[in-house]
Amino acid sequence: MNIAQWLARTAQITPDRPALHLGTQVLANYGAFHEAALRIAAGLIAQGVAPGDRVALFMKNVPDYLIAEYGAWYAGAAIVPINGKLHPREAAWIIENAGAKLGFATPDLAVVLGEHTSAKVIEIGSDPWQSLLATPPADQIIFRAPDDLAWLFYTSGTTGRPKGVKMTHRMLMTMSDCYQSDCDLVRAEDSILYSAPISHGAGIYNMMHMRAGARHVFPPSGGFDEGEVLDLAAHFGSAHMFMAPTMVQRLTRYAKTLGRDGNGLRTIVYAGGPMYNADIIEAVDHFGPVFAQIYGQGECPMGITALSRHDVTDRSHPRWRERLGSVGRAQSAVEVRIADDEGRDLPNGEVGEILVRGDIVMPGYWQNPEASAKTLVDGWLWTGDMGAMDVDGYVTLKDRSRDMIISGGTNIYPREVEEALLEHPDVAEVAVLGRAHPEWGEDVIAFVVTNTDVDAAALDAHCLARIARFKRPKAYFFVSDLPKNNYGKVLKTSLREKLAASS
Repeated sequence: MNIAQWLARTAQITPDRPALHLGTQVLANYGAFHEAALRIAAGLIAQGVAPGDRVALFMKNVPDYLIAEYGAWYAGAAIVPINGKLHPREAAWIIENAGAKLGFATPDLAVVLGEHTSAKVIEIGSDPWQSLLATPPADQIIFRAPDDLAWLFYTSGTTGRPKGVKMTHRMLMTMSDCYQSDCDLVRAEDSILYSAPISHGAGIYNMMHMRAGARHVFPPSGGFDEGEVLDLAAHFGSAHMFMAPTMVQRLTRYAKTLGRDGNGLRTIVYAGGPMYNADIIEAVDHFGPVFAQIYGQGECPMGITALSRHDVTDRSHPRWRERLGSVGRAQSAVEVRIADDEGRDLPNGEVGEILVRGDIVMPGYWQNPEASAKTLVDGWLWTGDMGAMDVDGYVTLKDRSRDMIISGGTNIYPREVEEALLEHPDVAEVAVLGRAHPEWGEDVIAFVVTNTDVDAAALDAHCLARIARFKRPKAYFFVSDLPKNNYGKVLKTSLREKLAASS
């Protein structure tokens, strides 16, 4: 079944229920939303979009995002959401790799994207967009099988090049069901606030809210503003949100400083990076029992483990602190185990790689059989994350087997930044790693060996021309050489020790 049927069914049952909001303003009810998506679908089909084709979404958080998304699904296409914070050159690479038939972009992104790709890009609000909305609506939603591609999610890999994770309609439906059973029950009176990037976790949670007939609220700022979030939650009530840990920290700090409570907040699901116990304890003490945690990755979206609202709030269990520091227990539709390098189960408490299988796990990477075979073994997804499981099934992350940096809930892979820096003619060697940061979790720093004198400002400008702003190093350490082992591999452990000694 095409997952977009959930919008159609809600529109059939409650067409007058408010659906899309910009701030407190109602832009469309479910009936109008459904009709707009049907018009987009008809327009896409008229332009040659066929079932299985990919449609890219390089957009900021705006209500038209969901119209474009569901219009593409209605046409039988798969969507390719692209983080609006990416450099247009990076977005263009994703569009080309996905073989996208066309793309939608918000005005601020459409202009710069057109400089980097020959693919057809339709600017939201432009005459071509209005022409699509003026197309007579399609008379049906194109059928898609459960294992057909629905969402092609690009996540960086250890090679520095993004990999496309194939998400099927079955995966998204199962993930939505797990949310209802393991995280929170969505009701028609609820509202979902899109303050985190809709191309990622925040957006992937739209579907269960669509099925319930909840309100979809887009902040006028287009992003995360603490005061705006609290104002909107108070206005709508029963607000649901996805937040990275740094957003939870910022919201708590803001609310405490200004003496504001969390009136209207019902559920905040946090994920995407390490949440320290002190921070979540402070947040719960101020806002109350509104928090739940999930652990997932693009390859198993939002669907590996969950730490329930009760577990986040409970202070009576003798091991409540250990549980609070965990990422919870396996979600309903998956199996999770801890294994050694040979795939053998490890006893409770021992650290190994986290493996997961189930209907939320991807079938593989887009046009990358080598990476798929390495990551999916005998039906099990090797997550690349290290952890331990206790006797009650709670999983605690211990380390990452890859060198991924998580800054503000966003994954940054050192190799990608290193490759960008090495394009500078005066950079001979470079090693990038994460450094602990009190607000962002980690920030990016670079150890650089240069051929001639070059300053940090020049390297910063060089990076900004090649990669997204949030990926660029926040500090540069100029060194005469990089420590290496006998095989010539850079010893990042030594660099981390050096960094710790200097702080």
